[in-house]
Amino acid sequence: MSNGQWYPPEWPDRIRALAAGELTAVAPRRAATVMLLRAAGDATEVHMLRRRASMAFAGGAYAYPGGGVDPRDEQPVRWAGPAPAEWAERLGVATEAEARAIVCAAVRETFEEAGVLLAGPTADSVVDDTTGDDWEAARAALVARELSFAEFLDGRDLVLRSDLLGAWARWITPEFEPRRYDTWFFVAALPTGQRASNASTEADRTVWIRPADAAAGYDRGELLMMPPTIATLRALTAYGSPLAALAAAGDQDLAPVLARARLDGDRVVLSWPGHDEFTKHVPGAPGESTGAVASGRTTGTGAAAPASGTAPGAVPASGAASGTAPDAAPASAGGAV
Repeated sequence: MSNGQWYPPEWPDRIRALAAGELTAVAPRRAATVMLLRAAGDATEVHMLRRRASMAFAGGAYAYPGGGVDPRDEQPVRWAGPAPAEWAERLGVATEAEARAIVCAAVRETFEEAGVLLAGPTADSVVDDTTGDDWEAARAALVARELSFAEFLDGRDLVLRSDLLGAWARWITPEFEPRRYDTWFFVAALPTGQRASNASTEADRTVWIRPADAAAGYDRGELLMMPPTIATLRALTAYGSPLAALAAAGDQDLAPVLARARLDGDRVVLSWPGHDEFTKHVPGAPGESTGAVASGRTTGTGAAAPASGTAPGAVPASGAASGTAPDAAPASAGGAV
């Protein structure tokens, strides 16, 4: 049965054009995305959103809250937790300003897209309620770039809690993609008293779902995802609580994952180093069906036919733990593929 790997049909032509020198790779934009976790009984759930099918990038795919780094994210802010110099070493960037920008983007985008804020009045506290018209007005101003994140925090006398984040992975969009991101993936636990909320029109639903259930939905072809999303979901299944995942973040490998493409005769071979599940062999002869080699078996190209009549991208009934109803939320602009 086909899985749910997102795979644009124009990729083979773009790969061939890049190999022929007819396509110039664009520089990737720095981005951050956050796997927001919460405890659900003896299990862990992750907050995911589904990008609207009309979106130019990864339409219909499930992702995490996140997006591109705003240059103003480099502005100094009141800061708690590991210093920017420590984050620079952990994230593999050259300067404290770069590290501060990436961490600020992770916290800012989580607030913009999920209404969850990893900041508090003091270095050991977190705001417990981000609902209300004043919070929504500030969030809208951030989204519109009328307000920088530093100005937002200063105006409310808040401290950014970098210690509530754990760096988990780094993926870079392939060179043949027109929209490229160098994306750092973080984990964070939902602060007590806060809840994810509707924040944008870029997604048509959000869910809290157990990582194993989301991965199973992908394997059945019911949930469409990009490689880094399903790869990080599979990694999260090993941890029974948000705190366990956060504790494990320091041991995760942040070496960048960048897809490789090569021509084998008239076939395109596409692979992600260290992730054999996503390797694809794309035939070049007209009329041949595109296939993928995933975990040693031949599968379809990603936008799979739904199982049991489920609409593409729908969460199966067993997926939304505790009967949680999906909320609307914006899609991540920062997911790398």
